[in-house]
Amino acid sequence: MTESLPYKTKQFFLVLIKISLVITAFYYIYEKLNTSYLDLSFLFNRIENHLISFFLIGLSLLILTSLNWFFDILKWQHLVSSIKHLTLTEVSKQCLASLTVSIFTPNKIGEYGAKALFFSREYRKQILILNLISNLTQMSITLILGVIGLSFFSLKYSIQLNFHNHIVGFILLIMIALLIIITFKRTNYSKFKLIKLDNLFKHYNTKQRLLRILVLSLIRYLIFSFQFYYLLHLFNVDIYYFDAMVIISSMYLLSSIIPSIAIFDVAIKGSIAAFLFSYLSISPTIILSITTIMWIFNFVLPTLIGSHFVLNYKYPNSTI
Repeated sequence: MTESLPYKTKQFFLVLIKISLVITAFYYIYEKLNTSYLDLSFLFNRIENHLISFFLIGLSLLILTSLNWFFDILKWQHLVSSIKHLTLTEVSKQCLASLTVSIFTPNKIGEYGAKALFFSREYRKQILILNLISNLTQMSITLILGVIGLSFFSLKYSIQLNFHNHIVGFILLIMIALLIIITFKRTNYSKFKLIKLDNLFKHYNTKQRLLRILVLSLIRYLIFSFQFYYLLHLFNVDIYYFDAMVIISSMYLLSSIIPSIAIFDVAIKGSIAAFLFSYLSISPTIILSITTIMWIFNFVLPTLIGSHFVLNYKYPNSTI
């Protein structure tokens, strides 16, 4: 039906869809910020009348956020290089625009379709698989470190965890690892006859590629977890890095296994973090403020930038 529509009509509907997506994303962010419990009095008391300190803190948080997204963008560039070599600018547009689109979709599922639209139809199935690999590797790092952190947490604070749940968790890790390996194996695609990806990884060693993606996922994890630790110190929370990472990794593990819409991710992480840090007698106000700041820097700001790329997206001229 859409094929019979005039070109100008198609462009009009495209502009309408893009504007609707951006407006919806902005509305969701506004509503969440309006209802978030953010108390910065603790932080402002420390930097009152110290403009330089305020500037340095903001700059340091922006640097950590930029590094977080840089390694995510670098990982995506490395994955799609099996199809086409793209510049960091092109890959950045894809990652940030897809974030904006996925803001109101369950478990960021909109990211899959958004990234695929930047490529011609013959590559879109491959892009879906590559995006799945990207998310699975990041989830694998979260699960592995989270299980380790949660184990230390349960031992230190004498929390009884269900043994059967541990078994299920480890089985889940093994299944994810096997899924990643199977996805990388070219021979499996022809057996299932889902898509033809015979040339997807012909220029790259499978093990090396998987290792690089896992390393990039690990680096990204360490960056945004350190950002949380850095904010703890800004709020005068005296805690060792290892002790903080035990709780932070547990928080990311528990929040990652709860299905949610991206816009509500801050509420889930905030409630879980407040519960876990309560074992250290840290005020929920501080923890909720930190999770909100993390959300603003790592989610809201990139979404606002991504909205620019959504509005400037052109179909089909900009596809690869």
